[in-house]
Amino acid sequence: MAPCIQIKNVTKLYQMGDQEVRALDGVSFDVEVGEMAAIIGSSGSGKSTLMNILGCLDRPTSGEYFLDGKDVSKLSDNDLARIRNRNIGFVFQSFNLLPRMSALENVEVPLLYSAHHAAKEKAMKALERVGLGSRYHHEPNQLSGGQRQRVAIARALVTEPTMILADEPTGNLDSRTGDEIMDLFKELNSQGVTMLVVTHEADIASKCRRAVHIRDGKIVDDRPVEAGSHRP
Repeated sequence: MAPCIQIKNVTKLYQMGDQEVRALDGVSFDVEVGEMAAIIGSSGSGKSTLMNILGCLDRPTSGEYFLDGKDVSKLSDNDLARIRNRNIGFVFQSFNLLPRMSALENVEVPLLYSAHHAAKEKAMKALERVGLGSRYHHEPNQLSGGQRQRVAIARALVTEPTMILADEPTGNLDSRTGDEIMDLFKELNSQGVTMLVVTHEADIASKCRRAVHIRDGKIVDDRPVEAGSHRP
């Protein structure tokens, strides 16, 4: 079976005035199907640029990106949009929920783009999967921060994507609630969901099975997380 993700010698250059900024500098790594990996780095390390490429929100300047064995690094904007909708489930720090829509309606949104049959039933099952089966009709302002992030996770799951890409998913949560969200990620991963968590926090990275450290646009460390470093 091919890896879920293959990144091969990816660079990303930005022009800032008369200066060229190398945000990514020859990055290469694979993520296997069913892995739970963290990409960890401080502000300015290149992790956000890498996340945008992994999420098909941007293209590399050079190098290759294979998702499910398909080279997506040179696709058109329309093709990238289709890949994002079908293959990638996004979870963001700020939840990105629509405020006047119920939890159920928020989870249905990705299915509406593809005119999916039985969208409501699939959305209900996704909410049940994250423990919010009794909150279908609540709007975001009626939910706690942790519950809002669970709605966002259900929305990411509803299209049955190749992977979940989570950007600082606990950044707006207190530590206890953040631990609960990471426990949910681990539970979903144990069910076969490929998880990629982008974070600047070593504590969050320690809850994944693997940590890929990025600094100055390069991968400086990539290793399994020791079992003893997982907090209960």
